[in-house]
Amino acid sequence: MQNDSLKSYLHFHVIVFIWGFTAVLGALISIGATALVWNRMLIASLVIFVYIKIKGISLKAKGKTLLGLAGVGVLIALHWLTFFGAVKIANVSITLAMMSTGAFFTSILEPIFYKRKLIWYELVFGLLVIGGLYLIFEVETRYTEGIIVALISALLAALFTLFNGKYAKKHDSVMISFYELLTGALFTTVFLAVTNRFDASFFQMQQTDWIYLIILATVCTAYAFIASVKVMKHLTPYTIMLTTNMEPVYGIILAFLILGDAEQMNTGFYFGAILILLTVILNGILKNARRRKAARALNTIKTN
Repeated sequence: MQNDSLKSYLHFHVIVFIWGFTAVLGALISIGATALVWNRMLIASLVIFVYIKIKGISLKAKGKTLLGLAGVGVLIALHWLTFFGAVKIANVSITLAMMSTGAFFTSILEPIFYKRKLIWYELVFGLLVIGGLYLIFEVETRYTEGIIVALISALLAALFTLFNGKYAKKHDSVMISFYELLTGALFTTVFLAVTNRFDASFFQMQQTDWIYLIILATVCTAYAFIASVKVMKHLTPYTIMLTTNMEPVYGIILAFLILGDAEQMNTGFYFGAILILLTVILNGILKNARRRKAARALNTIKTN
């Protein structure tokens, strides 16, 4: 059992490393954010559909559930549109640093979703995150538009994570992913059709774009999702949270190594990014301690 946990832990780090590579691929692919998202979601949903057929996973769901998953699929599409939009407008480092605020948005929205009181330290951490954002805004004014778009993307990520948290308790995660990705692809298709984007130039891409797109849709989306579901069974939520927070770190390092000077930022940016990341990690540590305390108290009551 311990060996399984170690393998799962190391495997999950590989998955998070792959997630960090997503933004770099977005920068390397020459097509626009909308075309990129459409291709990614369409290819990924087809790959997962093949996986579902091979594994014999049921796709049956009630109409209300399908409608909810469709709504989340639209949120995911909007998240990826703004995510890759921010990569194109600014760069990978800015986008990933802003995505670190997703955990902060989640902690603020969670009390609303689950109807609980806001914890005092969540307000303190909120102020620290704002401080980190202020440092980045101060030194990277040239990327203001990209920062705002990336923050919207982080907020959307927090929203679909909270919704998915409710669906994941009742339904198969692979089935959820398939319907959400397919709906996102359909939503993007309608948007492209309405805005008359489907012309000959839309499908004209460089050979390298196709290679990067296939890697993005298969390895970074379909494989990473299915593998993450499997390894999370052997890991605690605390370990998952801490490991996931390494995504921007891996991504920023990869971006600097692959994209070079385009990713070199001012010192203030790194101070701000580190402040945001440390705040998110500390928030997770305190939440984990709070859950353990509540669990011990519940066990004590049951024992008595």
